[in-house]
Amino acid sequence: MAPSGTQIKRGCQRVLYWIPVLFIAVIVAWSYYAYVLQLCIESIDDTGEKVVYLLVYHVVFIMFVWAYWQTIFTQPLNPLKEFQLSYSDKELLEREDRGESQQEILRRIAKDLPIYTRTNSGAIRFCDRCQLLKPDRCHHCSVCDKCILKMDHHCPWVNNCVGFSNYKYFMLFLLYSLLYCLFITATDLKYFIKFWLNGLPDTQAKFHILFLFFSASMFSVSLASLFIYHCWLVCKNRSTLEAVRAPVFRHGTDKSGFSLGCSKNFRQVFGDEVKYWPVPVFSSLGDGCSYPTCLVNLDPEQPPSPVGPIPATKIAAEARQFPSKPLRESQSRLLTTTLSWSDSEGAADKDKKGASNPIMTIEHEA
Repeated sequence: MAPSGTQIKRGCQRVLYWIPVLFIAVIVAWSYYAYVLQLCIESIDDTGEKVVYLLVYHVVFIMFVWAYWQTIFTQPLNPLKEFQLSYSDKELLEREDRGESQQEILRRIAKDLPIYTRTNSGAIRFCDRCQLLKPDRCHHCSVCDKCILKMDHHCPWVNNCVGFSNYKYFMLFLLYSLLYCLFITATDLKYFIKFWLNGLPDTQAKFHILFLFFSASMFSVSLASLFIYHCWLVCKNRSTLEAVRAPVFRHGTDKSGFSLGCSKNFRQVFGDEVKYWPVPVFSSLGDGCSYPTCLVNLDPEQPPSPVGPIPATKIAAEARQFPSKPLRESQSRLLTTTLSWSDSEGAADKDKKGASNPIMTIEHEA
């Protein structure tokens, strides 16, 4: 059977999407050749300096390539089957013409799920293409054509969606690529100055040293700004999409609704064990479908909501336990260190079952 025009178009798009990744791979391969062979081996005479440069360079290079590989080839996670509509629910939804009737059906399905965010109009977040209720912080990617858990953005430089499953890898990729460029810039500076003072022999290495310094320094500026921005997002527990459009909760819009404090926000992405923080292995907390939220806004950047928050006891009464799985022990520690339950009934339910996305308040620190 001959492929259709749509299949051919999609195949061409898949090839085009890999062009930015191929560009980065070519730049990195050339930089390896220019630094290792042309600079270290051909241009540096001091053996001790050469050994130190090569040793540090290869450590940073390996970590950079490892993190980049993980970011590219780690598949973004999709919502669990609990968020998928059953066949009967799909039929029932299709039979309803009015939006309010459809919302009643969706609210009935969502009542046992840890869904606390809404659309701007206050409706249940539902994906027509994937036929599922969107978990908190989940968005549909038009490029991947599927819903991605805690979607941050679709990055063309990795040809992948950056989300819950690979956000730590993406952060490490930015970190090690920045260190890679800064190290090359710092160690190449002395020989770059010699180039302008005619202190280098007129060989092929001369021009590699020149362009290596220019490219590494320019990439350092762009990577530094991007890395600093994402560090700010991690400290605030926001995704890029949430920084552009604040999530809407039952009590109103709150751009810091998922923030638990800088330390806890960091551990949500990098995990509890310090030894895994610098390594591109998965150590993030949670399952990507449910997140602890706070009803008290402690961010001085965020003005109080004009509509005012709903009383905590009322919202806690509306909350339901998510039946799929309890929190991991590490996630429980993350939530209970400085957090208190809104009421005693919520605390009793947590001790009995374990809440995947409890509604909480944050105690003010002295």
